[in-house]
Amino acid sequence: MQKNFHFDALDRRIVEQLEKDARMSYVAIAKLCKVTHTAVQQRIRKMKENGIMAGSQIAWDTAKMGYYTCAFIGIQVNLTSTRTHDEVFEKIKQIPEIVECHHISGKYSLLIKILARNNEHLKQIIVEQIQSIPEITFTETFISLEKGFSRQIPLK
Repeated sequence: MQKNFHFDALDRRIVEQLEKDARMSYVAIAKLCKVTHTAVQQRIRKMKENGIMAGSQIAWDTAKMGYYTCAFIGIQVNLTSTRTHDEVFEKIKQIPEIVECHHISGKYSLLIKILARNNEHLKQIIVEQIQSIPEITFTETFISLEKGFSRQIPLK
Protein backbone atom coordinates (compact mmCIF):
# COMPACT_ATOMS: atom_id res chain seq x y z
CA MET A 1 0.00 0.00 0.00
CA GLN A 2 1.24 3.46 -0.87
CA LYS A 3 2.09 5.69 2.07
CA ASN A 4 0.63 8.88 0.54
CA PHE A 5 -1.90 8.34 -2.21
CA HIS A 6 -1.79 11.09 -4.86
CA PHE A 7 -5.20 12.33 -6.03
CA ASP A 8 -5.25 13.86 -9.48
CA ALA A 9 -8.04 16.03 -10.91
CA LEU A 10 -10.06 13.05 -12.16
CA ASP A 11 -9.80 11.25 -8.81
CA ARG A 12 -11.10 14.39 -7.11
CA ARG A 13 -14.06 14.71 -9.49
CA ILE A 14 -14.95 11.04 -8.99
CA VAL A 15 -14.76 11.37 -5.19
CA GLU A 16 -16.87 14.56 -5.27
CA GLN A 17 -19.62 12.63 -7.06
CA LEU A 18 -19.39 9.71 -4.62
CA GLU A 19 -19.58 12.10 -1.65
CA LYS A 20 -22.89 13.39 -3.05
CA ASP A 21 -24.23 9.87 -3.64
CA ALA A 22 -22.10 6.82 -2.78
CA ARG A 23 -24.50 4.58 -4.73
CA MET A 24 -24.06 6.47 -8.00
CA SER A 25 -23.24 4.13 -10.91
CA TYR A 26 -19.88 4.21 -12.67
CA VAL A 27 -21.72 5.16 -15.87
CA ALA A 28 -23.39 8.17 -14.22
CA ILE A 29 -20.09 9.30 -12.68
CA ALA A 30 -18.32 8.85 -16.01
CA LYS A 31 -20.91 10.97 -17.78
CA LEU A 32 -20.50 13.81 -15.24
CA CYS A 33 -16.69 13.56 -15.36
CA LYS A 34 -16.63 13.22 -19.17
CA VAL A 35 -14.63 9.96 -19.17
CA THR A 36 -15.43 6.30 -19.80
CA HIS A 37 -17.04 4.15 -17.13
CA THR A 38 -13.97 1.89 -17.38
CA ALA A 39 -11.74 4.81 -16.32
CA VAL A 40 -14.01 5.47 -13.34
CA GLN A 41 -14.01 1.78 -12.41
CA GLN A 42 -10.20 1.62 -12.61
CA ARG A 43 -9.75 4.75 -10.49
CA ILE A 44 -12.15 3.51 -7.80
CA ARG A 45 -10.46 0.07 -7.81
CA LYS A 46 -7.07 1.78 -7.39
CA MET A 47 -8.37 3.81 -4.42
CA LYS A 48 -9.79 0.66 -2.82
CA GLU A 49 -6.58 -1.33 -3.37
CA ASN A 50 -4.58 1.47 -1.73
CA GLY A 51 -6.92 1.52 1.29
CA ILE A 52 -8.12 5.06 0.56
CA MET A 53 -11.71 4.00 0.03
CA ALA A 54 -13.08 1.51 2.52
CA GLY A 55 -16.68 1.02 1.44
CA SER A 56 -19.72 3.24 1.67
CA GLN A 57 -22.26 3.96 4.38
CA ILE A 58 -25.86 5.04 4.59
CA ALA A 59 -26.32 8.37 6.37
CA TRP A 60 -29.24 7.87 8.78
CA ASP A 61 -31.43 10.72 9.95
CA THR A 62 -31.32 9.57 13.56
CA ALA A 63 -33.98 12.05 14.73
CA LYS A 64 -36.46 10.57 12.25
CA MET A 65 -35.57 7.17 13.71
CA GLY A 66 -36.51 8.41 17.19
CA TYR A 67 -33.02 9.21 18.53
CA TYR A 68 -33.22 12.88 19.51
CA THR A 69 -30.33 13.08 22.00
CA CYS A 70 -26.67 12.99 20.99
CA ALA A 71 -24.04 13.09 23.71
CA PHE A 72 -20.30 12.71 24.11
CA ILE A 73 -19.02 11.05 27.26
CA GLY A 74 -15.49 11.13 28.63
CA ILE A 75 -14.75 7.92 30.54
CA GLN A 76 -12.02 7.43 33.14
CA VAL A 77 -10.91 3.85 33.58
CA ASN A 78 -9.03 2.49 36.61
CA LEU A 79 -6.10 1.15 34.62
CA THR A 80 -4.63 -1.61 36.72
CA SER A 81 -3.40 -3.30 33.52
CA THR A 82 -3.70 -3.20 29.75
CA ARG A 83 -6.16 -6.05 30.11
CA THR A 84 -8.43 -3.84 32.24
CA HIS A 85 -8.58 -1.24 29.46
CA ASP A 86 -9.34 -3.93 26.87
CA GLU A 87 -12.09 -5.44 29.05
CA VAL A 88 -13.79 -2.07 29.50
CA PHE A 89 -13.51 -1.38 25.78
CA GLU A 90 -15.16 -4.73 24.97
CA LYS A 91 -18.02 -3.99 27.41
CA ILE A 92 -18.52 -0.51 25.92
CA LYS A 93 -18.56 -2.05 22.45
CA GLN A 94 -21.59 -4.15 23.43
CA ILE A 95 -23.82 -1.09 24.03
CA PRO A 96 -25.61 -0.49 20.69
CA GLU A 97 -26.39 3.19 21.34
CA ILE A 98 -22.64 3.94 21.45
CA VAL A 99 -21.86 4.75 17.82
CA GLU A 100 -18.22 5.88 18.21
CA CYS A 101 -15.45 5.19 20.69
CA HIS A 102 -12.04 6.84 20.70
CA HIS A 103 -9.01 6.00 22.83
CA ILE A 104 -7.73 9.41 23.89
CA SER A 105 -5.00 11.08 25.91
CA GLY A 106 -5.56 13.41 28.82
CA LYS A 107 -8.04 13.21 31.67
CA TYR A 108 -10.08 10.40 30.11
CA SER A 109 -9.20 7.01 28.66
CA LEU A 110 -12.12 6.87 26.25
CA LEU A 111 -14.39 9.34 24.52
CA ILE A 112 -17.66 7.95 23.21
CA LYS A 113 -20.48 9.29 21.08
CA ILE A 114 -23.88 8.03 22.08
CA LEU A 115 -27.34 8.37 20.54
CA ALA A 116 -30.40 8.07 22.76
CA ARG A 117 -34.15 8.49 22.28
CA ASN A 118 -34.25 11.29 24.87
CA ASN A 119 -32.50 12.49 28.04
CA GLU A 120 -34.19 9.84 30.19
CA HIS A 121 -32.95 7.10 27.87
CA LEU A 122 -29.46 8.66 27.96
CA LYS A 123 -29.53 8.67 31.77
CA GLN A 124 -30.59 5.02 31.79
CA ILE A 125 -27.70 4.00 29.50
CA ILE A 126 -25.17 5.98 31.54
CA VAL A 127 -26.29 4.68 34.94
CA GLU A 128 -27.30 1.11 34.12
CA GLN A 129 -24.81 0.20 31.41
CA ILE A 130 -21.77 2.49 31.51
CA GLN A 131 -21.33 3.47 35.16
CA SER A 132 -22.16 -0.07 36.27
CA ILE A 133 -18.88 -1.29 34.75
CA PRO A 134 -16.71 -1.63 37.91
CA GLU A 135 -13.47 -0.45 36.27
CA ILE A 136 -15.03 2.87 35.23
CA THR A 137 -14.18 5.42 37.91
CA PHE A 138 -15.67 8.61 36.43
CA THR A 139 -17.72 9.85 33.49
CA GLU A 140 -18.46 13.33 32.19
CA THR A 141 -21.32 13.86 29.76
CA PHE A 142 -21.61 16.58 27.13
CA ILE A 143 -25.03 16.80 25.44
CA SER A 144 -24.99 18.12 21.88
CA LEU A 145 -27.49 20.91 21.44
CA GLU A 146 -27.18 20.92 17.67
CA LYS A 147 -24.88 19.37 15.06
CA GLY A 148 -23.00 22.23 13.42
CA PHE A 149 -21.59 20.20 10.52
CA SER A 150 -20.03 16.91 9.58
CA ARG A 151 -17.69 16.40 6.65
CA GLN A 152 -14.95 14.34 5.10
CA ILE A 153 -11.37 15.57 5.12
CA PRO A 154 -10.66 17.60 1.96
CA LEU A 155 -8.60 15.89 -0.72
CA LYS A 156 -5.11 17.18 -1.39
